[in-house]
Amino acid sequence: MAGRVAGKMALVTGAAQGLGAAQARMLAREGARVLATDIDAVGAAATAAAIDAECGPGTGFALGHDVTSPDDWDAAIEEARDRLGGLSILVNNAGVGVRGTIETCTYEEWRRGFAINVDGVFLGCQKALPLMREHQPGSIVNISSIAGLIASDTMPGYNASKAAVWMLSKSVALYCAKMGWNIRCNSVHPTFIDTPILDGIVANTGKDKSVIMGKLARQIPLGRVGEPDDIANGVLYLASDESKFMTGAELKLDGGISAM
Repeated sequence: MAGRVAGKMALVTGAAQGLGAAQARMLAREGARVLATDIDAVGAAATAAAIDAECGPGTGFALGHDVTSPDDWDAAIEEARDRLGGLSILVNNAGVGVRGTIETCTYEEWRRGFAINVDGVFLGCQKALPLMREHQPGSIVNISSIAGLIASDTMPGYNASKAAVWMLSKSVALYCAKMGWNIRCNSVHPTFIDTPILDGIVANTGKDKSVIMGKLARQIPLGRVGEPDDIANGVLYLASDESKFMTGAELKLDGGISAM
């Protein structure tokens, strides 16, 4: 089914690499014009260039964007209006890990995690809705984590921030429905995915990547670490009209972890 989001206008945050880049490229392949934003403006531009090379000039656009900044969000929404012609898909993908147990996690790390993982999503939803109302039907896809549904003793900051994204998504979904808008909001909950963020985790262990990847894979019933397109395919479904009766829901892309 080619052209699953044909004619739609999408903004994807955290799109310089990893999941965000995969999501941006997937949406573009299926017919959307895409604004890739990231605090790494050079990386976002590379994603947009790759989209144009694959899908044709004028398909991908880029913007430097700090998702914790209300002013940057205003600029991103105006860029979507000017370059895309509007906005019908918002993917709040930007996020960071939060290190430390309840005893070792610093307050600064806790605050930084919530600023990016939660405040960024809140601002994105709030700032995007006025423009999305002009271009219904619309879909907001918030990238949470399986860690937002299943707790760990080693990452309270990440657990708590991603759980907040999960519940925020439901509240936004109910608000849009109550207002009578054809704008849906859902959350996506990945497990371990082979991205540069995972490479950073591996580097911190000082062990060979294959050893760490094997250890992670053994925790997943399907027996493998996910690939970025495993998540991008789920985002594509939620962004498309195929999911027009799905809102306030969570899509678990976790290889079966949450079934145990």
